[in-house]
Amino acid sequence: MLTNEAYKPINCDDYDNLELACQNNWMLVLALKNGEQLKAKATDMVSRKNVEYLAIDLSGEVRELRLDHIASFSHPELGTVVVSESD
Repeated sequence: MLTNEAYKPINCDDYDNLELACQNNWMLVLALKNGEQLKAKATDMVSRKNVEYLAIDLSGEVRELRLDHIASFSHPELGTVVVSESD
């Protein structure tokens, strides 16, 4: 996916669930819109230049995922959350 595309904020409830996952360092199963599947620990929420990211620890490698590039995420405490754009 292009990183210069306009950022589309995600739904507040989805954002709150990701924030909760970071606070608890939960291991999430993430599906990205480009088809990539990841299992990684949620570590932080980052905002830079009006774009929001989820920082993850993927087997010791730190990555930042644009929130609007995440299709869904799941954890036993949350179930599966399909990410939607903000209204």
